[in-house]
Amino acid sequence: MSPVVDAFLFPRPSPRIIARSTSKPCVLPHPSSSALRQQEVLEHLVRSPTSEQRLVQRARIVLAASQGGLSRDLALALGVDADTVGLWRRRWAAAQERLAAAEQGPRKSDLSRCIAATLVDAPRPGVPGTFTPEQILEIIAIACEQPEQTSDRPVTHWTPREVADEAMKRNVVSQISTRTVGRFLKPGRS
Repeated sequence: MSPVVDAFLFPRPSPRIIARSTSKPCVLPHPSSSALRQQEVLEHLVRSPTSEQRLVQRARIVLAASQGGLSRDLALALGVDADTVGLWRRRWAAAQERLAAAEQGPRKSDLSRCIAATLVDAPRPGVPGTFTPEQILEIIAIACEQPEQTSDRPVTHWTPREVADEAMKRNVVSQISTRTVGRFLKPGRS
């Protein structure tokens, strides 16, 4: 790469960012003939004005790591933490089989999609949703019914309280708050 391209792909870090000195050496292999297409896609991602900046930063890390060096040195050069460099080196190395398969795919866009999927955030841990999509749809269906025809309630229009009570009565859910029903019925919910 030329010095101009290097300066664009790997901008100087701000002086306030300091890499940890505990990084371990981890070297990705130098680009082979099969990895050259991956490198081209990564460079295109870095140069594209519409790319998300988090993906651009990760692509820069992978490109720099393919040239070799210690994580702490790359982190200092890229203005990120050494652990971040190590994380993306490991994720990129773990994805090599998928990337190679995508590279052999019938469409050129397969590799680009696979690279973008590799560079996005991993799913976050957390508590799964309380209600299944089927339960939510049943609650919405209750709200779409005519209350005087389908229930023994003396109302002409459903309120969130009435829908919540009816959903529990029909054993759609064991328990649900009025506020949750209101969120389910809110316009624009997708």
